Amino acid sequence: MSKELRVSLWNALDVAVWQSKDFMWAQYGEAKIRPFSQALWFHYFKRPADTRSEYSSDVLQEIRKYFFSCEWYEVYDFIEYVVHYFERSMPRLPEYLNTILERELSGFRFVAGKLTDIIGEQEIEMLQEVLADTRFAGVTEHLNRSLELYSDREKPDYRNSIKESISAVESMARIVSENPKATLGDALKEIDKKGVLHPALKAGFLKIYGYTSDKEGIRHAMLDESNLTGADARYFLVSCTSFVNYLKSLMAS
Repeated sequence: MSKELRVSLWNALDVAVWQSKDFMWAQYGEAKIRPFSQALWFHYFKRPADTRSEYSSDVLQEIRKYFFSCEWYEVYDFIEYVVHYFERSMPRLPEYLNTILERELSGFRFVAGKLTDIIGEQEIEMLQEVLADTRFAGVTEHLNRSLELYSDREKPDYRNSIKESISAVESMARIVSENPKATLGDALKEIDKKGVLHPALKAGFLKIYGYTSDKEGIRHAMLDESNLTGADARYFLVSCTSFVNYLKSLMAS
C-alpha cells in the first residue's frame, strides 16, 4: 500500500464520516463517535472499552494513530469494518471509497460491502447486481458466502468458495427447472428439454460440475490440502455469477 493510498483513504473517511453531522460533537444527545468507538474497541481492536478517552478528539487521534501505523492489510480490514458499521446510515460510503481506491490504483474494490481484488468494472457491476437481487435468497446466500471466503485476507478458503459458487448455480438451476431436489446435472438436462439452454453452455457447466463432484473434486473431503489458488476461486465466482444471471434470464423468456 502506497503512502498516497493510505492518506487518501483516511481523508475519505474524514470527509465522509469523521466530519459528518453529530459524529464528533452533538448539540443534543450523544456524539456518534461514542457508540462507534465502543463497537470498534469491542469488536475490532478487542481492547477494554473503558480505556477510551472521554474526549472525542482524543478517541479520533487514537484511531488515527492506529490507521497510520498498522499493516497494509489492516487498513483494508479497518475500512471494511467502518463500511459494515455504517451500512445503513451511509449506504453510499463503499461507492465513495471505491473512487479513491480506483484513483490510487489499488487492487481492491468494495463489492456488496466486502473488499475484494475482483477489480474489473464489469465484474463488479455483475456481482453487485446479483447480490442485490432479493428474489432468490438461497442463490444470493451462496454467492455472498463464496465472496466472503474468497475475500478473507487472513485465511482465504478457496475450496469452499468454489463449492459455494457451484451451489449457487445448482440452486438457481433447480428454480428454473422447477425441481427442488435435482442435482445441477439433472436440472440442466430438464432445462435443456425446454429448448432454451444453449448447448455449449450446458456442456461447459456439466463438465465443470463433473470436475467439482468427482471423488477427487471440490465437494468431497480430502485429507491433503488442495492446490487451489485465488485465481481458481475468482474464475468460479465470476463464471458462476454470470451463469446465474443467464439462468435468471431464461425465466423471463
